[in-house]
Amino acid sequence: MSAIIEKVKPIIDPLVEEMGCFIVDIEYVKEGKDWFLRIYADKEGGIDLNDCAAISEKLSESLDQIHPDPFPDAYFLEVSSPGAERPLKTEADIQAAVGEYVHFDYYFPQHGEKQHEGTLLEVNDEHYLLEVRIKTATRKLEIEKKAVSKARLAIKF
Repeated sequence: MSAIIEKVKPIIDPLVEEMGCFIVDIEYVKEGKDWFLRIYADKEGGIDLNDCAAISEKLSESLDQIHPDPFPDAYFLEVSSPGAERPLKTEADIQAAVGEYVHFDYYFPQHGEKQHEGTLLEVNDEHYLLEVRIKTATRKLEIEKKAVSKARLAIKF
């Protein structure tokens, strides 16, 4: 699957950027008997349905022109927003989330927990500084980067 993404990403990236957006993630997955190429795109101020439709139309035309066809099976192309709780997959994504409310899942416990939600205050070479609310107190926790298995934006309630 990743080989297919590597072949189409150089085509997808510039087309999406040309439309004033950027790629958050690309997936090529099988669900049941169907294959899906999912493009998660965003832009400053957020992406809307019209943006997704325009990107989908442009990508569909370009992907159909690739010879030889990198897709071994028929697939559905889906272009969507990454959502309010979008994943933070790269270090650049996490750096860009400083000041945002985030959710971290851990490979091994940090401060006695397998996950935390809070405001990401700082990023350095080895740690993230996260401000969390525990009952009525606010605490700043230093989280080891190597402990984080998944990171995403979160909605604060």
